[in-house]
Amino acid sequence: MAHFPKLIPAFIAHVVIDAPFPLGTLSKGAPLSVIPFLAENSYIKSQSGYAIELDSVFVHGSDYIKQDPSGKHLRLDVSSVVKDASGAFVVFKYTGVINITEGVKKVLGGDAEARTTPFGDSFTHVVFETGDAKLKAIEDKVYVASGHFIIEAGKPTVVEYLISEVTV
Repeated sequence: MAHFPKLIPAFIAHVVIDAPFPLGTLSKGAPLSVIPFLAENSYIKSQSGYAIELDSVFVHGSDYIKQDPSGKHLRLDVSSVVKDASGAFVVFKYTGVINITEGVKKVLGGDAEARTTPFGDSFTHVVFETGDAKLKAIEDKVYVASGHFIIEAGKPTVVEYLISEVTV
């Protein structure tokens, strides 16, 4: 058990999303939707005490979501860019899987009955890329995240990810 990975809390990603663009079924058979990220109130921030300090806002991003043929899972493929308070740009990418629960269906379907979903149905592998020397160490780490949707009346939907560094 001594060599199993451990997680170190690293960042919180708070991503405000717009309504999805349903592109339909692709030639490979999977339905594709693209969910654009909204820059306002979207950020990634380091957890207190984490070795890499990131205080960034989103400048670009979208989530390309494909539904499994079983209808039980969504496959995530995100590519985005954030700008750190220092002025450095960082690419923020992740791939992952969401279990399609009734709550997730309501959120992504824009249902008026949608509510904040619990953690535990969305997990991702996160990759950061940057040319900034101060943040370069972020590229040499392995990160995973657990996410959920936040629904507040009168506000756009938020995807929140708790991102952890994997270590031993």
